[in-house]
Amino acid sequence: MVHPERPMAVEVHHPQPVTVHSPAAPLVPVQPGAVPAVTSVVLPDGRVVTGYAIEPAKPEPVAVKPPVSRAAVNVALGGVGFLAVCGGLLLLTTFITALTALITQLITLAAVCFGGFVAVQIFKPTGDGKSGNTFHIRKAIFKGNHFNG
Repeated sequence: MVHPERPMAVEVHHPQPVTVHSPAAPLVPVQPGAVPAVTSVVLPDGRVVTGYAIEPAKPEPVAVKPPVSRAAVNVALGGVGFLAVCGGLLLLTTFITALTALITQLITLAAVCFGGFVAVQIFKPTGDGKSGNTFHIRKAIFKGNHFNG
């Protein structure tokens, strides 16, 4: 306990600045592979400074980016797909055009054949033994050059 009548001796410490031009302070040797919890440094004037060893902050590894961005790859693949679809559509339209032409020719051929068959049936002479030819068109009879209805 401190007695109030007797003053206590006070010791004052004045900090001394470390000069920049002084040589680097030697480190206390450390065993390899082990990092001590506390490190001591001896300054050139003989003082010892003790503190925690702090490793410099290591930056986080940067993720390696591919040489081509994903967006560019997606755009390129979309373009290739679009060209494939356009080529397929071109082939499809060509096929539809050819099929339409084929159907049109088949209809025309059928009309010509059926029309020829009908014409042969209509204009076929009947062999009734009379002079001239008889043609039956809608129940009307043409005998020679005369109409007999």
